[in-house]
Amino acid sequence: MNEEIIIAGFGGQGVLSMGKILAYSGVMQGMEVSWLPSYGPEMRGGTANVTVILSDNRISSPALKKYDTAIILNQQSMDKFEAAVKPGGLLLYDGNGITRHPERKDIRIYRVDATQEATEMQNQKAFNMIVLGAYLKLKPIVTMENVMNGLKKSLPERHHHLLPQNEKAIARGTEIVKEIQKI
Repeated sequence: MNEEIIIAGFGGQGVLSMGKILAYSGVMQGMEVSWLPSYGPEMRGGTANVTVILSDNRISSPALKKYDTAIILNQQSMDKFEAAVKPGGLLLYDGNGITRHPERKDIRIYRVDATQEATEMQNQKAFNMIVLGAYLKLKPIVTMENVMNGLKKSLPERHHHLLPQNEKAIARGTEIVKEIQKI
């Protein structure tokens, strides 16, 4: 198994955190892992992306040009990374702020309205966990137990009381993801 993922959006959307949680989850599952963040100097509000590789085999390089999965959280990232999904791959996106929806016919496309759901839950910080839940529904490459352990490891201890809310947000993401296109 080898899963190469790009998660891309604005700084402040939890892009890097989502990648870190996936990476920790993979480590706890005994996988080889790479986590490579990239963000502009302005951080919050600027663009941010992270490449995560989870593999049963040794990872030769963390730098990628093509991905098995792209998780897209804003229009700039859609414009930049839609073409970088390998044929037969997966593109998962949040529809908020997307003005040009994915157009490729050779990839699977799913949408999760995480911004809207986080608003309805009255918990904007749950946004990235809703997206993570949607991804894990489509590709359950790490167990929920390891995801929660990865979340616990990535959150400062003073925020551990938020773990049940995050678990609820992950579960909600699994429920609201919608298939847009099969191949």
